[in-house]
Amino acid sequence: MNVFILKLIALTSMIIDHYGAIFHGDVILYRIIGRLAFPIYAFLLVEGYFHTRNVKKYGLRLFIFALISEIPFDYAFYGGLSFVHQNIFFTLFLGLVALYILDKYKCRKNLLRYVALVFIGLISELFFTDYGLVGIIYIVSFYNWKKSPNKRGFAVLTLTLLATNIIFALGIQLYSLLALPLIYLYNGKLGPKNKLLQWSFYVAYPLHLFIFYILKGP
Repeated sequence: MNVFILKLIALTSMIIDHYGAIFHGDVILYRIIGRLAFPIYAFLLVEGYFHTRNVKKYGLRLFIFALISEIPFDYAFYGGLSFVHQNIFFTLFLGLVALYILDKYKCRKNLLRYVALVFIGLISELFFTDYGLVGIIYIVSFYNWKKSPNKRGFAVLTLTLLATNIIFALGIQLYSLLALPLIYLYNGKLGPKNKLLQWSFYVAYPLHLFIFYILKGP
């Protein structure tokens, strides 16, 4: 299970989820399938953080696509511009900031790091980013597992995400744990990689939302 395959699974499940939410809100199966997407994206964000040559450029890219995606996101889900809910790129951007803070202040007092993480979690909730605080917890949890990538660490990761869902989410969000076996099978390899593929995965997010908005009609 390489990065390319994980990206394909995440993208496919996300599109299925959005299709169900926009066109078949009464069919829960679409939303269940869609729960696989975010844990994989959160894990891949952590992988990207550890392997990027320039974390600031990585963050800028996420933020730019957050801005680009917001209009198609709003129109696809709400029929017009809205501040009710912000797209997933904002969550990933905030999660990346959280990881940067964890590393930048790792040699200083833990209190500063925890205060900063709580602040980022509050921002995600105040601005209604997709998954909000739960999303930030997922990203930080994968970061912690990355530092101890063994069976015990994976057990801690699983229990942490389970507890997070029980406390903050429940409902179909519990199905997100089904993504963990796929992530556990990750072999550390990239798979096929070139600039076209890299940008295609970014562009696919606003593009499929724009297409769904057109298909939905006024």
